[in-house]
Amino acid sequence: MISSSCGKYLTLEPQDGIIRQEYWKTKEDVKAAVIGCYSSLLDAGLIYNLFTWGEIRGDMVAAGAGINADEQDIINVNVLPTNSLTNWSAVYRVINNCNTVIDFAPQVLTHDKTFTQSSLDAYLAEALAIRSLMYFYLVRSFRDVPLKLKSTSSDAQLENLPKSPAAAILAQIVTDLKKAELNAVSTYGTPASNKGRVTKYTTQAILADVYLWMEQYDNCILECDKLINSGQFTLVPHSSGWYTQLFYNGNSAEGIFEFQFDASGTSNPFNAFLVASKKKFIAGPATSGEFFAPDESPTPMVDIRGEDAAYNPTSFTITKYSIDNPSYVHWFAYRYADILLMKAEACAQVNRGQDALDIVTRIRERATAPVITAESPDASDAAGISDYILNERAREFAFEGKRWFDLLRNAKRNNYQRLNEIFNRVVERAVPAARQQSALAIYRDVDSHYFPINQNEINTDPALEQNNFYK
Repeated sequence: MISSSCGKYLTLEPQDGIIRQEYWKTKEDVKAAVIGCYSSLLDAGLIYNLFTWGEIRGDMVAAGAGINADEQDIINVNVLPTNSLTNWSAVYRVINNCNTVIDFAPQVLTHDKTFTQSSLDAYLAEALAIRSLMYFYLVRSFRDVPLKLKSTSSDAQLENLPKSPAAAILAQIVTDLKKAELNAVSTYGTPASNKGRVTKYTTQAILADVYLWMEQYDNCILECDKLINSGQFTLVPHSSGWYTQLFYNGNSAEGIFEFQFDASGTSNPFNAFLVASKKKFIAGPATSGEFFAPDESPTPMVDIRGEDAAYNPTSFTITKYSIDNPSYVHWFAYRYADILLMKAEACAQVNRGQDALDIVTRIRERATAPVITAESPDASDAAGISDYILNERAREFAFEGKRWFDLLRNAKRNNYQRLNEIFNRVVERAVPAARQQSALAIYRDVDSHYFPINQNEINTDPALEQNNFYK
Protein backbone atom coordinates (compact mmCIF):
# COMPACT_ATOMS: atom_id res chain seq x y z
CA MET A 1 0.00 0.00 0.00
CA ILE A 2 2.80 2.43 0.90
CA SER A 3 4.62 1.68 -2.37
CA SER A 4 1.48 2.16 -4.43
CA SER A 5 0.52 5.40 -2.70
CA CYS A 6 3.99 6.87 -3.03
CA GLY A 7 4.12 6.03 -6.70
CA LYS A 8 0.78 7.72 -7.29
CA TYR A 9 1.75 10.73 -5.18
CA LEU A 10 5.06 11.26 -6.91
CA THR A 11 3.40 11.70 -10.31
CA LEU A 12 2.42 15.18 -9.06
CA GLU A 13 -0.51 15.34 -11.45
CA PRO A 14 -3.49 17.42 -10.29
CA GLN A 15 -6.64 15.45 -9.54
CA ASP A 16 -9.01 18.30 -10.44
CA GLY A 17 -7.43 19.73 -13.57
CA ILE A 18 -5.61 18.86 -16.77
CA ILE A 19 -1.90 18.89 -17.52
CA ARG A 20 -0.34 19.99 -20.79
CA GLN A 21 0.64 16.45 -21.77
CA GLU A 22 -3.06 15.58 -21.82
CA TYR A 23 -4.08 18.82 -23.58
CA TRP A 24 -3.50 19.94 -27.16
CA LYS A 25 -4.84 16.67 -28.48
CA THR A 26 -8.01 17.71 -30.32
CA LYS A 27 -9.34 20.57 -32.36
CA GLU A 28 -11.72 21.28 -29.49
CA ASP A 29 -8.67 21.95 -27.28
CA VAL A 30 -7.42 24.52 -29.79
CA LYS A 31 -10.77 26.26 -30.03
CA ALA A 32 -11.07 26.39 -26.24
CA ALA A 33 -7.60 27.95 -25.96
CA VAL A 34 -8.42 30.58 -28.59
CA ILE A 35 -11.68 31.45 -26.85
CA GLY A 36 -9.57 31.79 -23.71
CA CYS A 37 -7.62 34.57 -25.45
CA TYR A 38 -10.87 36.46 -26.00
CA SER A 39 -11.94 35.84 -22.41
CA SER A 40 -8.73 37.46 -21.20
CA LEU A 41 -9.68 40.60 -23.15
CA LEU A 42 -12.66 41.01 -20.78
CA ASP A 43 -10.46 41.28 -17.69
CA ALA A 44 -11.45 44.37 -15.68
CA GLY A 45 -7.83 45.37 -15.14
CA LEU A 46 -7.10 45.23 -18.87
CA ILE A 47 -10.13 47.35 -19.77
CA TYR A 48 -9.14 49.87 -17.09
CA ASN A 49 -5.67 50.07 -18.70
CA LEU A 50 -7.03 50.53 -22.21
CA PHE A 51 -9.38 53.29 -21.06
CA THR A 52 -6.94 55.19 -18.87
CA TRP A 53 -3.94 54.90 -21.20
CA GLY A 54 -6.01 56.31 -24.05
CA GLU A 55 -8.01 58.96 -22.20
CA ILE A 56 -6.74 60.55 -19.01
CA ARG A 57 -3.68 62.18 -20.57
CA GLY A 58 -5.97 63.84 -23.11
CA ASP A 59 -8.34 66.79 -22.87
CA MET A 60 -11.76 65.15 -22.55
CA VAL A 61 -11.55 63.54 -19.10
CA ALA A 62 -11.29 65.24 -15.71
CA ALA A 63 -10.88 64.04 -12.13
CA GLY A 64 -13.94 62.73 -10.30
CA ALA A 65 -14.51 62.48 -6.57
CA GLY A 66 -13.08 58.96 -6.39
CA ILE A 67 -9.82 59.58 -8.21
CA ASN A 68 -6.71 58.24 -6.50
CA ALA A 69 -3.26 59.83 -6.24
CA ASP A 70 -1.72 57.85 -9.11
CA GLU A 71 -4.55 58.78 -11.49
CA GLN A 72 -4.38 62.44 -10.46
CA ASP A 73 -0.61 62.45 -11.00
CA ILE A 74 -1.11 61.44 -14.62
CA ILE A 75 -3.62 64.25 -15.18
CA ASN A 76 -1.12 66.59 -13.50
CA VAL A 77 1.68 65.34 -15.81
CA ASN A 78 3.64 64.11 -12.81
CA VAL A 79 4.21 60.44 -13.67
CA LEU A 80 6.72 58.36 -11.70
CA PRO A 81 7.90 54.78 -12.36
CA THR A 82 6.06 53.71 -9.20
CA ASN A 83 2.69 54.79 -10.63
CA SER A 84 0.31 51.82 -10.60
CA LEU A 85 -1.20 52.76 -13.97
CA THR A 86 2.08 51.82 -15.64
CA ASN A 87 1.53 48.17 -14.69
CA TRP A 88 1.34 46.31 -18.01
CA SER A 89 0.84 42.79 -16.62
CA ALA A 90 -2.77 42.45 -17.84
CA VAL A 91 -1.66 43.16 -21.41
CA TYR A 92 1.20 40.69 -21.27
CA ARG A 93 -1.13 38.02 -19.88
CA VAL A 94 -3.21 38.32 -23.05
CA ILE A 95 -0.02 38.20 -25.13
CA ASN A 96 1.14 35.04 -23.35
CA ASN A 97 -2.24 33.39 -23.94
CA CYS A 98 -1.85 34.13 -27.65
CA ASN A 99 1.75 32.89 -27.65
CA THR A 100 0.60 29.64 -26.02
CA VAL A 101 -1.85 29.02 -28.87
CA ILE A 102 0.77 29.86 -31.48
CA ASP A 103 3.32 27.52 -29.86
CA PHE A 104 1.16 24.49 -29.08
CA ALA A 105 -1.79 24.43 -31.48
CA PRO A 106 0.24 23.12 -34.46
CA GLN A 107 1.02 19.83 -32.66
CA VAL A 108 -2.69 18.96 -32.67
CA LEU A 109 -2.39 18.20 -36.39
CA THR A 110 -0.50 15.03 -35.48
CA HIS A 111 -3.07 13.91 -32.87
CA ASP A 112 -6.43 14.80 -34.42
CA LYS A 113 -6.79 13.70 -38.04
CA THR A 114 -10.03 15.68 -38.33
CA PHE A 115 -8.13 18.91 -37.66
CA THR A 116 -7.11 20.55 -40.95
CA GLN A 117 -4.28 22.91 -41.81
CA SER A 118 -6.74 25.60 -42.88
CA SER A 119 -8.53 25.40 -39.52
CA LEU A 120 -5.21 25.65 -37.71
CA ASP A 121 -4.17 28.64 -39.81
CA ALA A 122 -7.46 30.40 -39.05
CA TYR A 123 -7.04 29.90 -35.29
CA LEU A 124 -3.45 31.10 -35.47
CA ALA A 125 -4.62 34.18 -37.35
CA GLU A 126 -6.88 35.04 -34.42
CA ALA A 127 -4.04 34.70 -31.93
CA LEU A 128 -1.66 36.73 -34.10
CA ALA A 129 -4.17 39.56 -34.49
CA ILE A 130 -5.01 39.76 -30.79
CA ARG A 131 -1.31 39.73 -29.91
CA SER A 132 -0.69 42.48 -32.48
CA LEU A 133 -3.44 44.65 -31.03
CA MET A 134 -1.99 44.29 -27.52
CA TYR A 135 1.50 45.19 -28.71
CA PHE A 136 0.09 48.21 -30.54
CA TYR A 137 -1.41 49.46 -27.27
CA LEU A 138 1.97 48.96 -25.59
CA VAL A 139 3.92 50.80 -28.30
CA ARG A 140 1.59 53.79 -28.18
CA SER A 141 1.70 53.89 -24.39
CA PHE A 142 5.33 52.95 -23.57
CA ARG A 143 7.08 53.08 -26.99
CA ASP A 144 9.95 50.58 -26.45
CA VAL A 145 8.85 47.39 -24.64
CA PRO A 146 9.96 43.74 -24.41
CA LEU A 147 8.93 41.78 -27.49
CA LYS A 148 8.09 38.24 -26.42
CA LEU A 149 6.99 35.89 -29.18
CA LYS A 150 7.26 32.57 -27.32
CA SER A 151 4.99 31.45 -24.50
CA THR A 152 6.01 31.12 -20.89
CA SER A 153 4.53 27.82 -19.74
CA SER A 154 6.82 26.90 -16.83
CA ASP A 155 9.20 28.48 -14.33
CA ALA A 156 12.08 27.08 -16.35
CA GLN A 157 11.09 29.33 -19.25
CA LEU A 158 11.20 32.59 -17.30
CA GLU A 159 13.73 34.93 -18.88
CA ASN A 160 15.00 38.47 -18.59
CA LEU A 161 14.16 40.42 -21.72
CA PRO A 162 15.46 43.82 -22.78
CA LYS A 163 13.27 46.37 -24.50
CA SER A 164 12.88 46.21 -28.26
CA PRO A 165 12.70 49.48 -30.21
CA ALA A 166 9.22 50.58 -31.17
CA ALA A 167 10.17 50.33 -34.86
CA ALA A 168 11.02 46.63 -34.45
CA ILE A 169 7.76 45.94 -32.65
CA LEU A 170 5.72 47.77 -35.28
CA ALA A 171 7.50 45.79 -38.01
CA GLN A 172 6.59 42.55 -36.20
CA ILE A 173 2.98 43.71 -35.89
CA VAL A 174 2.77 44.41 -39.62
CA THR A 175 4.31 41.02 -40.47
CA ASP A 176 1.91 39.19 -38.16
CA LEU A 177 -1.16 41.06 -39.36
CA LYS A 178 -0.36 40.41 -43.01
CA LYS A 179 -0.07 36.72 -42.22
CA ALA A 180 -3.28 36.82 -40.22
CA GLU A 181 -5.11 38.61 -43.03
CA LEU A 182 -4.28 35.77 -45.41
CA ASN A 183 -5.66 33.08 -43.12
CA ALA A 184 -8.44 34.71 -41.09
CA VAL A 185 -12.03 33.89 -41.99
CA SER A 186 -14.43 36.47 -43.38
CA THR A 187 -17.40 35.26 -41.35
CA TYR A 188 -18.32 32.87 -38.55
CA GLY A 189 -21.99 32.98 -39.46
CA THR A 190 -23.41 35.11 -36.62
CA PRO A 191 -23.14 38.85 -35.86
CA ALA A 192 -21.80 38.28 -32.34
CA SER A 193 -18.98 36.07 -33.60
CA ASN A 194 -18.27 38.28 -36.61
CA LYS A 195 -17.84 41.31 -34.35
CA GLY A 196 -16.41 39.56 -31.31
CA ARG A 197 -13.81 37.37 -33.01
CA VAL A 198 -11.01 38.29 -35.37
CA THR A 199 -11.98 38.25 -39.03
CA LYS A 200 -10.07 39.29 -42.12
CA TYR A 201 -11.62 42.72 -41.64
CA THR A 202 -10.27 43.00 -38.09
CA THR A 203 -6.72 42.51 -39.34
CA GLN A 204 -7.24 45.20 -41.98
CA ALA A 205 -8.59 47.65 -39.40
CA ILE A 206 -5.61 47.17 -37.07
CA LEU A 207 -3.21 47.41 -40.01
CA ALA A 208 -4.78 50.69 -41.13
CA ASP A 209 -4.31 52.12 -37.64
CA VAL A 210 -0.71 50.91 -37.43
CA TYR A 211 0.15 52.38 -40.83
CA LEU A 212 -1.40 55.70 -39.81
CA TRP A 213 0.76 55.70 -36.67
CA MET A 214 3.83 54.89 -38.79
CA GLU A 215 2.98 57.73 -41.21
CA GLN A 216 2.62 55.29 -44.11
CA TYR A 217 -0.43 57.05 -45.46
CA ASP A 218 -0.84 55.27 -48.80
CA ASN A 219 -0.77 51.90 -47.02
CA CYS A 220 -3.31 53.18 -44.50
CA ILE A 221 -5.66 54.24 -47.30
CA LEU A 222 -5.20 50.86 -49.01
CA GLU A 223 -6.30 48.98 -45.88
CA CYS A 224 -9.21 51.34 -45.26
CA ASP A 225 -10.39 50.90 -48.84
CA LYS A 226 -10.41 47.12 -48.40
CA LEU A 227 -12.95 47.53 -45.62
CA ILE A 228 -14.91 50.25 -47.38
CA ASN A 229 -15.14 48.26 -50.61
CA SER A 230 -16.03 45.00 -48.84
CA GLY A 231 -19.67 46.08 -48.54
CA GLN A 232 -19.80 44.49 -45.07
CA PHE A 233 -20.01 47.69 -43.01
CA THR A 234 -21.98 50.89 -42.84
CA LEU A 235 -22.68 53.70 -40.41
CA VAL A 236 -25.68 53.08 -38.18
CA PRO A 237 -28.09 55.77 -39.40
CA HIS A 238 -29.26 58.62 -37.23
CA SER A 239 -32.48 57.72 -35.47
CA SER A 240 -33.98 57.66 -32.00
CA GLY A 241 -32.50 54.17 -31.61
CA TRP A 242 -29.00 55.05 -32.81
CA TYR A 243 -27.30 54.73 -29.41
CA THR A 244 -29.14 51.54 -28.50
CA GLN A 245 -28.34 49.87 -31.79
CA LEU A 246 -24.68 50.85 -31.94
CA PHE A 247 -23.57 50.81 -28.31
CA TYR A 248 -26.14 49.33 -25.96
CA ASN A 249 -26.97 46.26 -28.06
CA GLY A 250 -23.74 46.17 -30.04
CA ASN A 251 -22.74 43.93 -32.96
CA SER A 252 -24.33 46.29 -35.49
CA ALA A 253 -23.36 46.80 -39.13
CA GLU A 254 -20.94 49.49 -37.92
CA GLY A 255 -18.95 47.27 -35.57
CA ILE A 256 -15.71 45.67 -36.74
CA PHE A 257 -14.13 44.36 -33.52
CA GLU A 258 -15.92 44.64 -30.15
CA PHE A 259 -15.04 43.16 -26.77
CA GLN A 260 -18.14 41.07 -26.07
CA PHE A 261 -19.54 41.90 -22.66
CA ASP A 262 -22.96 40.26 -22.37
CA ALA A 263 -25.46 39.05 -19.78
CA SER A 264 -24.60 35.40 -20.36
CA GLY A 265 -20.94 36.00 -19.55
CA THR A 266 -19.20 39.09 -18.19
CA SER A 267 -20.37 42.64 -17.46
CA ASN A 268 -18.14 45.58 -18.31
CA PRO A 269 -16.25 47.29 -15.46
CA PHE A 270 -17.08 50.89 -16.28
CA ASN A 271 -19.76 51.54 -13.66
CA ALA A 272 -17.21 51.42 -10.84
CA PHE A 273 -14.96 54.17 -12.19
CA LEU A 274 -17.28 56.20 -14.44
CA VAL A 275 -20.78 56.09 -12.91
CA ALA A 276 -20.67 55.22 -9.18
CA SER A 277 -21.07 58.02 -6.64
CA LYS A 278 -17.30 58.04 -6.07
CA LYS A 279 -16.47 57.88 -9.77
CA LYS A 280 -12.84 58.31 -10.74
CA PHE A 281 -13.34 60.21 -13.98
CA ILE A 282 -15.88 62.65 -15.42
CA ALA A 283 -16.22 64.45 -18.73
CA GLY A 284 -13.86 67.41 -18.88
CA PRO A 285 -14.91 71.05 -19.46
CA ALA A 286 -13.84 70.97 -23.11
CA THR A 287 -16.43 68.27 -23.81
CA SER A 288 -19.39 70.60 -23.55
CA GLY A 289 -17.45 73.86 -23.90
CA GLU A 290 -15.91 73.15 -27.29
CA PHE A 291 -16.47 69.74 -28.78
CA PHE A 292 -20.22 69.70 -28.14
CA ALA A 293 -20.79 73.44 -27.93
CA PRO A 294 -24.54 74.22 -27.78
CA ASP A 295 -26.23 75.40 -30.95
CA GLU A 296 -27.87 78.76 -30.21
CA SER A 297 -29.38 79.28 -33.64
CA PRO A 298 -33.16 79.79 -34.08
CA THR A 299 -33.50 76.16 -35.18
CA PRO A 300 -30.86 74.41 -33.05
CA MET A 301 -29.44 71.02 -33.93
CA VAL A 302 -28.20 68.54 -31.34
CA ASP A 303 -25.18 66.37 -32.01
CA ILE A 304 -26.40 62.85 -31.22
CA ARG A 305 -22.91 61.84 -30.06
CA GLY A 306 -22.82 64.30 -27.18
CA GLU A 307 -25.33 64.83 -24.39
CA ASP A 308 -26.73 61.64 -22.88
CA ALA A 309 -25.11 59.38 -25.50
CA ALA A 310 -21.60 60.15 -24.23
CA TYR A 311 -22.04 62.17 -21.03
CA ASN A 312 -24.59 63.86 -18.77
CA PRO A 313 -24.33 67.66 -19.27
CA THR A 314 -25.40 68.37 -15.68
CA SER A 315 -23.31 65.94 -13.65
CA PHE A 316 -20.65 65.36 -16.34
CA THR A 317 -21.00 61.63 -15.69
CA ILE A 318 -19.65 59.62 -18.63
CA THR A 319 -22.64 57.61 -19.86
CA LYS A 320 -21.38 56.03 -23.07
CA TYR A 321 -21.18 52.61 -21.41
CA SER A 322 -24.64 53.12 -19.83
CA ILE A 323 -25.52 53.96 -16.24
CA ASP A 324 -26.81 50.43 -15.59
CA ASN A 325 -25.11 48.20 -13.06
CA PRO A 326 -24.31 45.66 -14.34
CA SER A 327 -23.77 47.01 -17.84
CA TYR A 328 -23.00 44.98 -20.96
CA VAL A 329 -22.12 47.76 -23.42
CA HIS A 330 -19.15 46.63 -25.50
CA TRP A 331 -15.67 48.09 -25.66
CA PHE A 332 -15.00 49.07 -29.26
CA ALA A 333 -11.57 48.40 -30.66
CA TYR A 334 -12.73 49.43 -34.15
CA ARG A 335 -15.93 50.49 -35.85
CA TYR A 336 -16.64 51.71 -39.36
CA ALA A 337 -16.59 55.41 -38.44
CA ASP A 338 -12.99 54.89 -37.33
CA ILE A 339 -12.03 53.47 -40.70
CA LEU A 340 -13.57 56.44 -42.49
CA LEU A 341 -11.83 59.01 -40.32
CA MET A 342 -8.48 57.17 -40.52
CA LYS A 343 -8.77 57.33 -44.29
CA ALA A 344 -9.63 61.03 -44.08
CA GLU A 345 -6.56 61.73 -41.95
CA ALA A 346 -4.31 59.85 -44.34
CA CYS A 347 -5.86 61.56 -47.38
CA ALA A 348 -5.11 64.96 -45.86
CA GLN A 349 -1.41 64.03 -45.82
CA VAL A 350 -1.23 62.93 -49.47
CA ASN A 351 -2.83 65.95 -51.15
CA ARG A 352 -6.35 64.51 -51.18
CA GLY A 353 -7.84 67.20 -49.00
CA GLN A 354 -11.26 67.26 -50.64
CA ASP A 355 -11.66 63.51 -50.16
CA ALA A 356 -10.86 64.00 -46.48
CA LEU A 357 -13.39 66.82 -46.12
CA ASP A 358 -16.09 64.78 -47.87
CA ILE A 359 -15.60 61.99 -45.34
CA VAL A 360 -15.84 64.40 -42.41
CA THR A 361 -19.07 65.77 -43.88
CA ARG A 362 -20.49 62.26 -44.07
CA ILE A 363 -19.64 61.60 -40.42
CA ARG A 364 -21.12 64.91 -39.30
CA GLU A 365 -24.33 64.43 -41.27
CA ARG A 366 -24.93 61.09 -39.56
CA ALA A 367 -24.47 62.86 -36.21
CA THR A 368 -26.55 65.94 -37.10
CA ALA A 369 -23.58 67.99 -35.93
CA PRO A 370 -24.52 71.69 -35.59
CA VAL A 371 -22.92 74.44 -37.64
CA ILE A 372 -21.20 75.84 -34.55
CA THR A 373 -18.69 72.97 -34.59
CA ALA A 374 -18.16 73.01 -38.36
CA GLU A 375 -14.84 74.20 -39.78
CA SER A 376 -13.92 75.33 -43.28
CA PRO A 377 -10.28 74.58 -44.05
CA ASP A 378 -9.17 74.85 -47.65
CA ALA A 379 -8.78 71.54 -49.47
CA SER A 380 -5.06 72.26 -49.83
CA ASP A 381 -4.56 73.02 -46.12
CA ALA A 382 -3.31 69.69 -44.73
CA ALA A 383 -2.72 71.10 -41.24
CA GLY A 384 -6.16 72.74 -41.07
CA ILE A 385 -7.89 69.58 -42.26
CA SER A 386 -5.91 67.54 -39.73
CA ASP A 387 -7.09 69.84 -36.93
CA TYR A 388 -10.68 69.47 -38.12
CA ILE A 389 -10.41 65.68 -38.21
CA LEU A 390 -8.80 65.68 -34.75
CA ASN A 391 -11.76 67.63 -33.38
CA GLU A 392 -14.23 65.41 -35.19
CA ARG A 393 -12.59 62.29 -33.80
CA ALA A 394 -12.99 63.80 -30.32
CA ARG A 395 -16.74 63.99 -30.90
CA GLU A 396 -17.11 60.65 -32.65
CA PHE A 397 -14.97 58.58 -30.26
CA ALA A 398 -15.55 60.42 -27.00
CA PHE A 399 -14.35 58.22 -24.09
CA GLU A 400 -13.55 55.24 -26.34
CA GLY A 401 -9.88 55.19 -25.34
CA LYS A 402 -8.57 56.91 -28.45
CA ARG A 403 -8.09 60.58 -27.57
CA TRP A 404 -4.51 60.61 -26.24
CA PHE A 405 -3.30 58.38 -29.06
CA ASP A 406 -4.96 60.73 -31.58
CA LEU A 407 -3.26 63.74 -30.02
CA LEU A 408 0.13 62.06 -29.85
CA ARG A 409 -0.09 60.76 -33.42
CA ASN A 410 -0.78 64.28 -34.68
CA ALA A 411 1.89 65.85 -32.49
CA LYS A 412 4.70 63.51 -33.55
CA ARG A 413 3.93 63.75 -37.27
CA ASN A 414 6.83 65.02 -39.39
CA ASN A 415 9.32 64.84 -36.53
CA TYR A 416 7.08 66.60 -33.99
CA GLN A 417 6.31 69.52 -36.25
CA ARG A 418 3.15 70.33 -34.26
CA LEU A 419 4.36 69.72 -30.71
CA ASN A 420 3.53 73.17 -29.31
CA GLU A 421 0.06 73.44 -30.81
CA ILE A 422 -1.14 70.03 -29.61
CA PHE A 423 0.34 69.94 -26.15
CA ASN A 424 -0.32 73.56 -25.31
CA ARG A 425 -3.95 72.86 -26.07
CA VAL A 426 -3.98 69.73 -23.89
CA VAL A 427 -2.27 71.46 -20.99
CA GLU A 428 -4.56 74.49 -21.13
CA ARG A 429 -7.71 72.35 -21.18
CA ALA A 430 -6.92 69.52 -18.81
CA VAL A 431 -4.02 70.25 -16.46
CA PRO A 432 -4.74 72.18 -13.22
CA ALA A 433 -3.51 75.80 -13.42
CA ALA A 434 -0.87 75.33 -10.74
CA ARG A 435 0.73 72.53 -12.76
CA GLN A 436 0.57 74.00 -16.26
CA GLN A 437 4.02 75.56 -16.51
CA SER A 438 5.62 72.39 -15.20
CA ALA A 439 3.56 70.29 -17.61
CA LEU A 440 4.61 72.41 -20.58
CA ALA A 441 8.27 72.00 -19.65
CA ILE A 442 7.85 68.25 -19.25
CA TYR A 443 6.03 67.77 -22.56
CA ARG A 444 8.82 69.50 -24.49
CA ASP A 445 10.85 66.34 -23.90
CA VAL A 446 9.28 63.82 -26.28
CA ASP A 447 10.35 60.89 -24.07
CA SER A 448 7.77 62.14 -21.53
CA HIS A 449 4.96 61.37 -23.97
CA TYR A 450 5.36 57.71 -23.09
CA PHE A 451 4.94 56.01 -19.72
CA PRO A 452 7.89 54.86 -17.65
CA ILE A 453 8.44 51.16 -17.19
CA ASN A 454 6.96 50.27 -13.82
CA GLN A 455 9.60 50.12 -11.10
CA ASN A 456 8.60 46.58 -10.15
CA GLU A 457 9.47 45.44 -13.67
CA ILE A 458 12.84 47.19 -13.48
CA ASN A 459 13.55 45.51 -10.15
CA THR A 460 12.56 42.08 -11.46
CA ASP A 461 14.23 42.19 -14.86
CA PRO A 462 17.78 43.60 -14.84
CA ALA A 463 17.81 43.51 -18.64
CA LEU A 464 15.19 46.28 -18.79
CA GLU A 465 16.33 49.87 -19.21
CA GLN A 466 14.13 52.73 -18.03
CA ASN A 467 12.68 55.29 -20.45
CA ASN A 468 15.31 58.06 -20.58
CA PHE A 469 12.98 60.74 -19.24
CA TYR A 470 12.40 58.83 -16.00
CA LYS A 471 15.98 57.79 -15.24
